[in-house]
Amino acid sequence: MADAVGERLARLADNAQVLGVTHSPQVAARAQNHLQVRKQARGGSTTATVTRLDGDSRREEIARMLSAAKVTDAARAAADQLLDRRVPRKKTGTAG
Repeated sequence: MADAVGERLARLADNAQVLGVTHSPQVAARAQNHLQVRKQARGGSTTATVTRLDGDSRREEIARMLSAAKVTDAARAAADQLLDRRVPRKKTGTAG
């Protein structure tokens, strides 16, 4: 189901800008760009850090999403499979 959602969002992104927030590795793997958002609360204030992921860092994050506690070689292999299923999409705009 999540893979189908990811594919539909990827098709939609051919003609429109799409911003998705997901905990689903199947959806995240379909994206043209992958941003990781981390939130930290300290001393009564909260900050968010946004990091662009690509290459190995993207693979590791998708593997982490798949495996939860400990990233395993099996999770990395599964992440590779998800990333390999991406269909090259045309780029629109300049924000990517």
